[in-house]
Amino acid sequence: MNRSTQNLLTKVATEMAKPESLCGLFHENKEGELLPSQPVLAEVIDLCRSIIFPGYYGKTDVNSHNLIFHIGVAIERLHTLLTDQTRSADIATAFIERLPSLRQTLATDVEATYLGDPAAEDCGEVISCYPVIKAITNYRIAHELLLLGVPLIPRILTEMAHSETGIDIHPAATIGHHFTIDHGTGVVIGATCIIGNHVKLYQGVTLGAKSFPVDDDGNPIKGIPRHPILEDNVIVYSNATILGRITIARGTVIGGNLWVTESTEPGEQLVQAKKRKSTVVRPEDWGGL
Repeated sequence: MNRSTQNLLTKVATEMAKPESLCGLFHENKEGELLPSQPVLAEVIDLCRSIIFPGYYGKTDVNSHNLIFHIGVAIERLHTLLTDQTRSADIATAFIERLPSLRQTLATDVEATYLGDPAAEDCGEVISCYPVIKAITNYRIAHELLLLGVPLIPRILTEMAHSETGIDIHPAATIGHHFTIDHGTGVVIGATCIIGNHVKLYQGVTLGAKSFPVDDDGNPIKGIPRHPILEDNVIVYSNATILGRITIARGTVIGGNLWVTESTEPGEQLVQAKKRKSTVVRPEDWGGL
């Protein structure tokens, strides 16, 4: 490398290190404040999936004779990684204690997905292949960690699923049992959404915010409910957009490509109005004047 190139590189490095150019863009590592490791969190997800769905994820040689061994090894490794990433053995222990109930809830999601898709051959296909199971597993893991007070990591976990599946679920959303998304790509579920039981969404559905109240400086006010509530047994078809803190009442069916900003009544069905077919009448058809 010649002196001219070396000088240029040094100049650029000096420029990029100026504090005034780094406002909000620089995380200075301090003792005990290291950022979570995404490769390690990817292993956390793999371990959780192998514990919840043994044989479908993780070791493929699992059988009824060695199952407890494989699960035990995975749980010990998971505890070690979570302790390191959260800086708390108590949080790691509390999360692992919730794994049985997590599996019970995810089993209902698998059931809802299998029963809701005539193309599904069996639950094994759903667990192995369907993006909703990967996304909802990440979400339910992340949600439990969020409830335990873990910062940042829950969002990283759901964004991993977003990258993998195209399904964007904020870890702060609340989602009941027997939840499924058919196909999945392009679904967005906002942070303050509340979703009941036996809810089904199709691809491209957005559960978003209609507007953002701002403070005196014009900045969005954080932490206020701004996303929809979907009660039990709601179905939302593809590419529908539901915005604002409205309630989609129990048993509502929302057709595809609709824009919904008002609450519904129980059992209501919202569909696009049919367009009347235009008929062109020519003068020769009615004899002229």
